[in-house]
Amino acid sequence: MDLNFDVVIVGAGPAGATAAICLSESNLKVALIDKSEFPRDKVCGDGLSPDIYNQLKVLPGNIAEEYMSLQEKLFCNGVKIVAPNNEEATVRFHNPDLHSYSSTRTDFDNLLFQNAAKKSNVETFTGSGVTEIKSDKNHHLLVLGDGTEIKAKMVVGADGAHSVVASQLGGIRIDRDHHYAGLRVYFENVTGLAHDVELHFLKEILPGYLWIIPLPGNRANVGIGMLSSYISEKKVNLKQVLEHALKTSPVLAPRFADAKALETIKGMGLPLGSRKLSRSGDRYLLLGDAGHLIDPFTGEGIGNAIRSARIAADHIQEAFKVNQFDAAFNKAYDAEIKRRMMGEMRFSIFAARLMKKPVVANFVVKRLLQNAAIHQLIYTGLNPNAILRTISKRKFYGDIFRKVAL
Repeated sequence: MDLNFDVVIVGAGPAGATAAICLSESNLKVALIDKSEFPRDKVCGDGLSPDIYNQLKVLPGNIAEEYMSLQEKLFCNGVKIVAPNNEEATVRFHNPDLHSYSSTRTDFDNLLFQNAAKKSNVETFTGSGVTEIKSDKNHHLLVLGDGTEIKAKMVVGADGAHSVVASQLGGIRIDRDHHYAGLRVYFENVTGLAHDVELHFLKEILPGYLWIIPLPGNRANVGIGMLSSYISEKKVNLKQVLEHALKTSPVLAPRFADAKALETIKGMGLPLGSRKLSRSGDRYLLLGDAGHLIDPFTGEGIGNAIRSARIAADHIQEAFKVNQFDAAFNKAYDAEIKRRMMGEMRFSIFAARLMKKPVVANFVVKRLLQNAAIHQLIYTGLNPNAILRTISKRKFYGDIFRKVAL
């Protein structure tokens, strides 16, 4: 077997699978590696914003249509935000073109992986992850856990929060000031579920938040996220905080009285887009979670993973066209990520900081959600292009802060 490839993609989640799909119309020989066999679980919030559907529509093939026909998803038509003082506000999505859903990552990721696996120029290697990367001037040699050695002219790191590619080629380590620790547990029989994504900014959880996302079959994805540096500094037991909130919160406890946990609590790491770093180097690019592209406010990463994969695929094809793979040339990838994604990220950093204090979170829910500008932000915020148009206008801030009386 010839194990020499033009492009080796490490990680076959949304970022990696999308990169492979986008490279399917090139003449490049592509390897797609994942440590797991598909379908597999991925600890996540399971929310799928309209941005995801809009991006699937521009991918090669009929993936958007397959996604819409996916049975294992639930339509979501609003966001409910609960303040520390237990006041709540719900924003409804009245635009029928906003396709917002929830679906387990087992189902969604498998949809993308199977589409990538059937591409004629893509060869998949699953069940054994990359353990070591050796480099010379013209190639990277990737060594898998089972001993397989795969040679690549270009490596794409799409291997998640604990990326081997980011660590070994980029020297990137976790920065707790730009990293969320998260927990997830599936429940059934949670009462009061509507077709809404719920964000609970409980006083005892700040500067983190708790989410409840409804799923098909009377299930819900329930989780909590908190900044890792805060957890370390305050010695927070995140599992105890989550369990305590579900048992004692006047808003949540009645809803979980007869609910049943369907699994043990599972953990995840969320490398946030608030960190400044290089997402490329000699013969490699970093995408999605491996590239620290998770939204610092919502914790959403799937949309950014898919978008970064599309940007990466375009850059890789240009690199092979001009036969340039060095760090200087790959800076163009970083520049395009910044141009297309960092405007939204800057707003999310601002919003995340704003919601850290109970008095501010209470104010936001009570006053600002009554403001048409904020409704417009949340309503369009699931569309990155719309959010950039909205927050770039001075009038947007004027409409908000004219009503602020601190």
